[in-house]
Amino acid sequence: MADSDIETAVARALEDSPDRNFTETVDLAINLRDLDLNEPSNRVDESIVLPAGTGQETRIVVIAEGETAVRAEEAADEVLSADDVADLDDDEAKDMADETDFFIAEEAMMQDIARHLGTILGPRGKMPDPLSPDDDVVETVNRLKNTVQLRSGDRRTFHTLVGAEDMDAEDIGDNIDVILRRLHADLEKGPQNIDAVYVKTTMGPSVEVA
Repeated sequence: MADSDIETAVARALEDSPDRNFTETVDLAINLRDLDLNEPSNRVDESIVLPAGTGQETRIVVIAEGETAVRAEEAADEVLSADDVADLDDDEAKDMADETDFFIAEEAMMQDIARHLGTILGPRGKMPDPLSPDDDVVETVNRLKNTVQLRSGDRRTFHTLVGAEDMDAEDIGDNIDVILRRLHADLEKGPQNIDAVYVKTTMGPSVEVA
């Protein structure tokens, strides 16, 4: 259950958002402090499953063979074989990388993927999640559909998706609560490493989360 202050901030951000002819996303801006972000170990780099989902379509590509590929067809947006990956030219690979939120690949294929796509997926932070033989590909796809990436890089302020404007403020608040709890647990000084947190819709004003 989200803190009431978080839910209040979300409700205000939703109320203050101007009417648009599309469904806006709801984003969280996080400002860090007292961290040397030139040191990679201090940077935020997390995948977090949102309890209420993202409220958005999440595009997932699975790279697999055999039975895993067949099963992936029912859940993923696209399934590629090893030959499909090898046949991609750079422009096709870049377009696919930019259009895809997450990649999943069988562990045995990761080395070939790194060779063919590493220079394109790596800098975008989109190297595939490895799928072990015991993993359920459908379950993995469904989990990633509700997952967001938190990446600060070397910037003190970074953003992440926390929902969509047609979601309840309570649900978005629950998503924010999970993100903040994870950051508090992972940052060296916990909450003291967070300077400020703001929530806003795509086109709306920022509201500080107390």
